[in-house]
Amino acid sequence: MSNLIHRESDGVFVIAATPFAESGALDLESTDRMVDFYLDAGVTGMTILGIMGEAPKLAGDEALTFARRVLDRVAGRVPVIVGVSGAGLDNMARLTGSVMDAGAAGVMVAPPPGLTPEDRQKGYFAQVCKALGGDVPICLQDYPLTLNTWFSVETILQLTVEHPQIVMLKHEDWPGLTKLSRVRAESGTGDVPRLSILTGNAGLFLPMEMARGADGAMTGFAYPEMMVQVVARHKAGDLDGAEDLFDAYLPLVRYEQQLGIGLAIRKQILHRRGVLAAPTVRAPGPKLTDTDLAELTRLMTRLERRLKELG
Repeated sequence: MSNLIHRESDGVFVIAATPFAESGALDLESTDRMVDFYLDAGVTGMTILGIMGEAPKLAGDEALTFARRVLDRVAGRVPVIVGVSGAGLDNMARLTGSVMDAGAAGVMVAPPPGLTPEDRQKGYFAQVCKALGGDVPICLQDYPLTLNTWFSVETILQLTVEHPQIVMLKHEDWPGLTKLSRVRAESGTGDVPRLSILTGNAGLFLPMEMARGADGAMTGFAYPEMMVQVVARHKAGDLDGAEDLFDAYLPLVRYEQQLGIGLAIRKQILHRRGVLAAPTVRAPGPKLTDTDLAELTRLMTRLERRLKELG
Protein backbone atom coordinates (compact mmCIF):
# COMPACT_ATOMS: atom_id res chain seq x y z
CA MET A 1 0.00 0.00 0.00
CA SER A 2 1.56 3.31 -1.11
CA ASN A 3 -0.22 5.43 1.51
CA LEU A 4 1.67 4.03 4.49
CA ILE A 5 3.44 6.46 6.81
CA HIS A 6 7.21 6.50 6.48
CA ARG A 7 10.37 8.23 7.67
CA GLU A 8 9.80 11.26 5.44
CA SER A 9 6.12 11.81 6.33
CA ASP A 10 5.45 15.49 6.91
CA GLY A 11 2.80 18.19 7.05
CA VAL A 12 -0.19 18.24 9.39
CA PHE A 13 -1.72 14.98 10.61
CA VAL A 14 -4.65 16.40 12.52
CA ILE A 15 -5.71 14.53 15.65
CA ALA A 16 -9.41 13.92 15.17
CA ALA A 17 -12.09 14.16 17.80
CA THR A 18 -14.60 11.34 18.16
CA PRO A 19 -18.07 12.86 17.68
CA PHE A 20 -20.78 11.85 20.12
CA ALA A 21 -24.48 12.70 20.15
CA GLU A 22 -25.96 14.35 23.23
CA SER A 23 -26.91 10.84 24.39
CA GLY A 24 -23.26 9.80 24.31
CA ALA A 25 -23.70 7.49 21.30
CA LEU A 26 -21.33 7.64 18.34
CA ASP A 27 -22.39 10.34 15.87
CA LEU A 28 -21.42 8.98 12.47
CA GLU A 29 -23.01 11.80 10.48
CA SER A 30 -20.83 14.31 12.33
CA THR A 31 -17.91 11.96 11.68
CA ASP A 32 -18.41 12.34 7.93
CA ARG A 33 -18.70 16.11 8.27
CA MET A 34 -15.55 16.22 10.43
CA VAL A 35 -13.52 14.28 7.87
CA ASP A 36 -14.65 16.65 5.12
CA PHE A 37 -13.81 19.65 7.32
CA TYR A 38 -10.27 18.42 7.97
CA LEU A 39 -9.67 17.58 4.32
CA ASP A 40 -11.00 20.97 3.21
CA ALA A 41 -8.53 22.58 5.64
CA GLY A 42 -5.71 20.96 3.69
CA VAL A 43 -4.40 18.45 6.22
CA THR A 44 -1.76 15.99 5.07
CA GLY A 45 -3.16 13.16 7.17
CA MET A 46 -5.36 12.28 10.11
CA THR A 47 -4.86 10.45 13.38
CA ILE A 48 -7.86 8.89 15.10
CA LEU A 49 -8.51 7.10 18.39
CA GLY A 50 -5.82 8.97 20.26
CA ILE A 51 -6.09 10.50 23.71
CA MET A 52 -8.07 13.41 22.25
CA GLY A 53 -10.28 10.85 20.52
CA GLU A 54 -11.40 9.51 23.92
CA ALA A 55 -10.32 6.03 22.81
CA PRO A 56 -10.42 4.52 26.33
CA LYS A 57 -14.13 5.42 26.54
CA LEU A 58 -15.00 3.41 23.42
CA ALA A 59 -15.94 -0.26 23.40
CA GLY A 60 -13.95 -2.40 20.98
CA ASP A 61 -16.75 -2.60 18.42
CA GLU A 62 -17.33 1.16 18.63
CA ALA A 63 -13.66 1.90 17.99
CA LEU A 64 -13.67 -0.31 14.92
CA THR A 65 -16.96 1.14 13.65
CA PHE A 66 -15.61 4.66 13.99
CA ALA A 67 -12.26 3.81 12.38
CA ARG A 68 -13.91 2.16 9.40
CA ARG A 69 -16.26 5.12 8.96
CA VAL A 70 -13.34 7.56 8.88
CA LEU A 71 -11.31 5.36 6.53
CA ASP A 72 -14.26 4.93 4.18
CA ARG A 73 -14.89 8.67 4.11
CA VAL A 74 -11.22 9.53 3.57
CA ALA A 75 -11.08 6.92 0.80
CA GLY A 76 -7.31 6.98 0.54
CA ARG A 77 -7.00 10.72 -0.09
CA VAL A 78 -4.65 11.15 2.87
CA PRO A 79 -2.97 8.65 5.20
CA VAL A 80 -4.84 7.84 8.40
CA ILE A 81 -3.03 6.72 11.56
CA VAL A 82 -5.05 4.81 14.14
CA GLY A 83 -4.23 4.85 17.85
CA VAL A 84 -4.16 1.26 19.12
CA SER A 85 -2.62 1.71 22.57
CA GLY A 86 -4.07 -0.54 25.22
CA ALA A 87 -3.38 -2.78 28.15
CA GLY A 88 -3.33 -6.05 26.22
CA LEU A 89 -1.15 -6.90 23.23
CA ASP A 90 -3.70 -9.34 21.81
CA ASN A 91 -6.35 -6.63 21.64
CA MET A 92 -3.85 -4.19 20.14
CA ALA A 93 -2.89 -6.72 17.48
CA ARG A 94 -6.52 -7.49 16.69
CA LEU A 95 -7.44 -3.82 16.26
CA THR A 96 -4.28 -3.19 14.26
CA GLY A 97 -5.05 -6.01 11.85
CA SER A 98 -8.61 -4.79 11.36
CA VAL A 99 -7.73 -1.14 10.69
CA MET A 100 -4.78 -1.96 8.44
CA ASP A 101 -7.05 -4.23 6.41
CA ALA A 102 -9.52 -1.33 6.20
CA GLY A 103 -6.89 1.01 4.77
CA ALA A 104 -5.03 2.60 7.68
CA ALA A 105 -1.58 4.00 6.96
CA GLY A 106 -0.08 2.93 10.27
CA VAL A 107 -0.76 2.88 13.98
CA MET A 108 0.20 5.03 16.93
CA VAL A 109 1.37 3.37 20.13
CA ALA A 110 1.93 5.06 23.48
CA PRO A 111 3.72 3.39 26.36
CA PRO A 112 1.75 2.21 29.38
CA PRO A 113 1.59 4.98 32.02
CA GLY A 114 4.62 5.15 34.26
CA LEU A 115 6.73 2.70 32.24
CA THR A 116 10.24 2.94 33.67
CA PRO A 117 13.16 2.23 33.67
CA GLU A 118 14.40 2.38 30.10
CA ASP A 119 15.13 -1.31 29.71
CA ARG A 120 11.42 -1.97 30.36
CA GLN A 121 10.50 0.63 27.71
CA LYS A 122 12.68 -1.17 25.18
CA GLY A 123 11.33 -4.56 26.20
CA TYR A 124 7.74 -3.37 25.92
CA PHE A 125 8.12 -1.97 22.40
CA ALA A 126 9.97 -5.09 21.28
CA GLN A 127 6.87 -7.05 22.30
CA VAL A 128 4.57 -4.53 20.60
CA CYS A 129 6.47 -4.68 17.32
CA LYS A 130 6.45 -8.47 17.34
CA ALA A 131 2.74 -8.62 18.15
CA LEU A 132 1.67 -6.10 15.50
CA GLY A 133 3.88 -7.48 12.75
CA GLY A 134 6.89 -6.01 11.01
CA ASP A 135 4.91 -4.70 8.06
CA VAL A 136 2.87 -2.27 10.19
CA PRO A 137 4.42 1.22 10.42
CA ILE A 138 4.37 2.63 13.95
CA CYS A 139 4.24 6.17 15.26
CA LEU A 140 5.78 6.26 18.75
CA GLN A 141 3.94 8.65 21.05
CA ASP A 142 6.15 10.47 23.55
CA TYR A 143 3.75 12.31 25.87
CA PRO A 144 5.22 12.31 29.39
CA LEU A 145 2.97 15.07 30.73
CA THR A 146 -0.03 12.76 30.53
CA LEU A 147 1.52 9.29 30.52
CA ASN A 148 4.25 9.87 33.13
CA THR A 149 6.65 7.90 30.95
CA TRP A 150 9.74 9.75 29.82
CA PHE A 151 11.84 8.54 26.88
CA SER A 152 15.44 9.62 26.60
CA VAL A 153 16.77 10.59 23.17
CA GLU A 154 19.02 7.55 23.30
CA THR A 155 16.07 5.20 23.85
CA ILE A 156 14.04 6.76 21.03
CA LEU A 157 16.95 6.36 18.62
CA GLN A 158 17.70 2.82 19.75
CA LEU A 159 14.07 1.79 19.29
CA THR A 160 13.97 3.00 15.69
CA VAL A 161 17.30 1.31 14.94
CA GLU A 162 16.22 -2.04 16.42
CA HIS A 163 12.67 -1.86 15.04
CA PRO A 164 12.64 -0.39 11.51
CA GLN A 165 8.82 -0.25 11.57
CA ILE A 166 9.01 2.62 14.11
CA VAL A 167 9.18 5.34 11.48
CA MET A 168 7.58 8.34 13.20
CA LEU A 169 7.81 10.14 16.54
CA LYS A 170 4.89 12.07 17.94
CA HIS A 171 6.85 14.51 20.03
CA GLU A 172 5.02 16.23 22.87
CA ASP A 173 7.47 16.41 25.69
CA TRP A 174 7.41 19.74 27.49
CA PRO A 175 9.83 21.40 27.75
CA GLY A 176 11.01 19.51 24.73
CA LEU A 177 12.67 21.80 22.18
CA THR A 178 16.18 20.64 23.01
CA LYS A 179 15.02 17.03 22.89
CA LEU A 180 13.52 17.66 19.45
CA SER A 181 16.75 19.24 18.25
CA ARG A 182 18.73 16.23 19.40
CA VAL A 183 16.43 13.63 17.82
CA ARG A 184 16.64 15.51 14.53
CA ALA A 185 20.40 15.99 14.69
CA GLU A 186 21.17 12.42 15.79
CA SER A 187 18.86 10.58 13.38
CA GLY A 188 19.39 10.25 9.65
CA THR A 189 23.12 9.91 10.24
CA GLY A 190 25.38 6.87 10.34
CA ASP A 191 23.57 3.78 11.54
CA VAL A 192 20.52 5.69 12.82
CA PRO A 193 17.78 6.04 10.20
CA ARG A 194 15.83 9.25 9.77
CA LEU A 195 12.73 9.58 11.92
CA SER A 196 9.68 11.58 10.90
CA ILE A 197 8.89 14.01 13.75
CA LEU A 198 5.42 15.47 14.17
CA THR A 199 4.68 17.59 17.21
CA GLY A 200 1.72 17.82 19.58
CA ASN A 201 0.90 19.98 22.62
CA ALA A 202 -1.95 21.68 20.73
CA GLY A 203 0.58 23.38 18.46
CA LEU A 204 1.63 25.67 21.30
CA PHE A 205 5.28 25.73 20.15
CA LEU A 206 4.75 24.99 16.44
CA PRO A 207 6.90 27.73 14.84
CA MET A 208 9.82 26.99 17.14
CA GLU A 209 9.40 23.25 16.64
CA MET A 210 9.51 23.69 12.87
CA ALA A 211 12.70 25.73 13.26
CA ARG A 212 14.16 22.91 15.37
CA GLY A 213 13.61 20.36 12.59
CA ALA A 214 10.09 19.03 13.06
CA ASP A 215 8.42 17.73 9.90
CA GLY A 216 5.04 19.12 10.90
CA ALA A 217 2.31 18.81 13.49
CA MET A 218 0.10 16.07 14.86
CA THR A 219 -2.39 17.72 17.14
CA GLY A 220 -6.07 18.59 17.26
CA PHE A 221 -6.28 22.38 17.41
CA ALA A 222 -9.80 23.25 16.26
CA TYR A 223 -8.50 25.58 13.53
CA PRO A 224 -6.43 23.08 11.53
CA GLU A 225 -6.05 25.58 8.69
CA MET A 226 -3.72 27.58 10.93
CA MET A 227 -1.37 24.63 11.37
CA VAL A 228 -1.48 23.85 7.65
CA GLN A 229 -0.60 27.42 6.74
CA VAL A 230 2.09 27.83 9.40
CA VAL A 231 3.84 24.63 8.31
CA ALA A 232 3.55 25.59 4.62
CA ARG A 233 4.91 29.10 5.21
CA HIS A 234 7.77 27.75 7.27
CA LYS A 235 8.71 25.21 4.61
CA ALA A 236 8.62 28.02 2.01
CA GLY A 237 11.09 30.01 4.08
CA ASP A 238 8.57 32.64 5.24
CA LEU A 239 9.42 32.36 8.92
CA ASP A 240 8.07 35.77 9.89
CA GLY A 241 4.84 35.17 7.99
CA ALA A 242 4.43 31.84 9.76
CA GLU A 243 4.97 33.47 13.16
CA ASP A 244 2.62 36.38 12.41
CA LEU A 245 -0.20 34.01 11.51
CA PHE A 246 0.52 31.78 14.50
CA ASP A 247 0.50 34.77 16.84
CA ALA A 248 -3.05 35.65 15.76
CA TYR A 249 -4.28 32.23 16.89
CA LEU A 250 -2.08 31.94 19.99
CA PRO A 251 -4.69 33.08 22.55
CA LEU A 252 -7.01 30.28 21.39
CA VAL A 253 -4.18 27.76 21.20
CA ARG A 254 -3.34 28.62 24.79
CA TYR A 255 -6.98 28.49 25.91
CA GLU A 256 -7.47 25.05 24.37
CA GLN A 257 -4.35 23.76 26.07
CA GLN A 258 -5.86 23.85 29.57
CA LEU A 259 -5.48 20.40 31.06
CA GLY A 260 -8.77 18.88 32.10
CA ILE A 261 -11.14 21.02 30.04
CA GLY A 262 -9.15 21.40 26.82
CA LEU A 263 -11.08 18.69 24.99
CA ALA A 264 -14.42 20.25 25.95
CA ILE A 265 -13.19 23.60 24.60
CA ARG A 266 -11.99 22.00 21.38
CA LYS A 267 -15.28 20.19 20.82
CA GLN A 268 -17.22 23.37 21.57
CA ILE A 269 -15.25 25.22 18.88
CA LEU A 270 -15.82 22.42 16.38
CA HIS A 271 -19.52 22.55 17.26
CA ARG A 272 -19.64 26.30 16.72
CA ARG A 273 -17.84 25.90 13.41
CA GLY A 274 -20.59 23.57 12.22
CA VAL A 275 -18.52 20.39 12.36
CA LEU A 276 -20.02 18.56 15.33
CA ALA A 277 -23.77 18.41 15.88
CA ALA A 278 -23.10 18.39 19.63
CA PRO A 279 -19.97 19.26 21.65
CA THR A 280 -20.43 16.16 23.81
CA VAL A 281 -17.48 14.78 25.76
CA ARG A 282 -18.33 11.23 26.77
CA ALA A 283 -18.90 10.77 30.49
CA PRO A 284 -17.09 11.11 32.74
CA GLY A 285 -15.84 14.30 31.19
CA PRO A 286 -15.52 18.04 31.74
CA LYS A 287 -18.32 20.53 31.13
CA LEU A 288 -17.83 24.20 30.34
CA THR A 289 -19.39 26.84 32.57
CA ASP A 290 -21.25 29.88 31.29
CA THR A 291 -18.13 31.92 32.04
CA ASP A 292 -15.99 29.51 30.03
CA LEU A 293 -18.37 29.81 27.08
CA ALA A 294 -18.36 33.60 27.27
CA GLU A 295 -14.56 33.67 27.33
CA LEU A 296 -14.48 31.41 24.30
CA THR A 297 -16.92 33.65 22.42
CA ARG A 298 -14.69 36.65 23.08
CA LEU A 299 -11.55 34.82 21.94
CA MET A 300 -13.19 33.58 18.74
CA THR A 301 -14.53 37.06 17.97
CA ARG A 302 -11.12 38.63 18.54
CA LEU A 303 -9.54 36.02 16.26
CA GLU A 304 -11.95 36.84 13.44
CA ARG A 305 -11.13 40.53 13.78
CA ARG A 306 -7.39 39.89 13.84
CA LEU A 307 -7.52 37.70 10.75
CA LYS A 308 -9.32 40.45 8.85
CA GLU A 309 -6.57 42.87 9.89
CA LEU A 310 -3.95 40.45 8.56
CA GLY A 311 -5.84 40.16 5.29
